[in-house]
Amino acid sequence: MKIWALLAQTTVEGEAYDMRLYQRGDEFSIKTGYSELMNSRMHSSEDLLAELGCRALKQGQKSRVLIGGLGMGYTLAAALKHAPDDAEIIVAELVPAVIEWNRTYLSHLANHPLKDKRVTVYEGDVGVLMRQDNMGFAAILLDVDNGPDGLTRQENGALYSAKGLKSAKAALRPHGILGVWSAFPEPRFTKKMKQAGFQTEEVACRAHGQRGSKHIVWLGVRP
Repeated sequence: MKIWALLAQTTVEGEAYDMRLYQRGDEFSIKTGYSELMNSRMHSSEDLLAELGCRALKQGQKSRVLIGGLGMGYTLAAALKHAPDDAEIIVAELVPAVIEWNRTYLSHLANHPLKDKRVTVYEGDVGVLMRQDNMGFAAILLDVDNGPDGLTRQENGALYSAKGLKSAKAALRPHGILGVWSAFPEPRFTKKMKQAGFQTEEVACRAHGQRGSKHIVWLGVRP
């Protein structure tokens, strides 16, 4: 039986536990403390987030897409697959080591998405970019932490607050889409998105094809 090998680890500001990258055969895992944040075998719901978030983008509009959270690159790779050739995709990642791991250990998993000329990497808080950009994005995809009700980092909760949703709405152009990924169902969040003024749809999906844990993707359209 193959065992997990520790490839790298990093401290995260404000966190009690280090973030660690493991490999077992062709499988990779990122963990903090006793929690697994992501696994390379389970990314179907992240793929769906990007597919649904980018499905309305059209060639010739030079659409701008903002992704919060790089993870293992799967959300970004799916966005590149479904976005037009003239789209610009900005991915914001708070942990510098995660960016570096995606350029080294993990790059091959999602077919090297950071090398695509449409991609710009922002090292920092996606919330900062949302507050700085008024009506500039055609889509905002939040794949941060474990979703609105599964936070391992409490500071991420601001993204899913009423104020955070207001910032997201202001950063979207009319008919722009806010997509939110979650590892856990959270009925109250559907209500919160509607209260923020989004036309909201809740989509249930699985972590790995038709198997694995039940995940949720919320889609909110700015009227």
